[in-house]
Amino acid sequence: MQPAQIEDLRERVRQNVEAVRVTDIHTHLYDPAFGGLLLWGIDDLLVYHYLIAEGFRWFDISYDDFWALSKEQQADLIWNELFIRHSPISEACRGVITTLNALSLDPKKRDLRAIRQWFAGWNVEDYTGHCLELAGVKSLCMTNSPFDETERPVWEQDFRRDRRFQAGLRLDPLLLGWAESGKTLETWGFETQEDLGGKTVSEIRRFLAEWTSRIDPQYLMVSLPPDFRYPDRTIGHRILNEAILEHCREHDLPLALMMGVKRAVNPRLGLAGDGAGRSDLSALASLCERFPQNKFLVTVLARENQQELCVLARKFRNLHVFGCWWFTNVPSIVSEMTRMRLELIGISFTPQHSDARVLDQLIYKWKHSRQVIGGVLADKYAELASAGWLVTDQEVQRDIEALFGGAFRDFKKLSLR
Repeated sequence: MQPAQIEDLRERVRQNVEAVRVTDIHTHLYDPAFGGLLLWGIDDLLVYHYLIAEGFRWFDISYDDFWALSKEQQADLIWNELFIRHSPISEACRGVITTLNALSLDPKKRDLRAIRQWFAGWNVEDYTGHCLELAGVKSLCMTNSPFDETERPVWEQDFRRDRRFQAGLRLDPLLLGWAESGKTLETWGFETQEDLGGKTVSEIRRFLAEWTSRIDPQYLMVSLPPDFRYPDRTIGHRILNEAILEHCREHDLPLALMMGVKRAVNPRLGLAGDGAGRSDLSALASLCERFPQNKFLVTVLARENQQELCVLARKFRNLHVFGCWWFTNVPSIVSEMTRMRLELIGISFTPQHSDARVLDQLIYKWKHSRQVIGGVLADKYAELASAGWLVTDQEVQRDIEALFGGAFRDFKKLSLR
């Protein structure tokens, strides 16, 4: 291709990527009906755990003293340290700047008080629509745990759901902490035994069925530590085999595995204290091979696991790779991972999810991701043209719609029987 043709191709890809309406398949956001559980606004942006962890590289304050501050005071401290005293060059800091600019605020004025006043003029319903529109997000998946004491009561009462906010049923306590979650189920009226004896397995499946009916999840999900092994002889693995995977097959629901998180590496940092580790993906290979009629959505946290995950996706059609999670969600690694995935498995994956915990983050996370993914895709189309294949505008639009939600929807509908 001639240079002018390559530039024209890049512009066409950019326009299509900017225009596509995203299905964000994993977030930590909540339907506005959940009230204070839906985080939004400048103070929640600033006290995001990424920024807390970064701030403690500079703070001259103890952990206990920091946590004793109000949210506004914590936000002031982070703003002064990471945006005023030092340049906001990290991806998490740049995200705040991108968001403010997209909202037509002027971060160059460095006026946090004025920014707070602007946010104070919004109500949550109107602001939710505004954020989704700016981010180009048509729907998103939440992370919903029946074991969350603040969230469960909302589900147990009638409320009008915002259908842009779809559910994801999280099962970490059930799979990884049965000693406690089993007792909790018993208090809710389920007949359980610590050794899974008696009616326990059928009662776990009744619990899963009730919550599936109640929240209508897009998938079931669990975050797994790096040392997760399969097969094994633990209680958790019996729950996985006899209850969770059986339930997923019966209801044709994928099981999302987010692999590689080390909890509480530094517990004094709270949520910001989790870390990453390399996972043994032979466990995933065993699951895909032993349960060919189950669908697995998988993302891995360690950069070192990414190639192996793609190779597994080439071997098992019941495995869908998604997202650049947490510490891999920085532009340099998103670019590397997206390029490798396209080269190994074509368009049959979902390159990104926002993982947003604050509503406003949808704006910057998708703006930054569109830029990187679009650039990589344009490179691949240019390489394809050099090899003798020119993509049409319709083909470009088709591929982009697949990468930003369509491949996930097709995977959910895939028949494995």
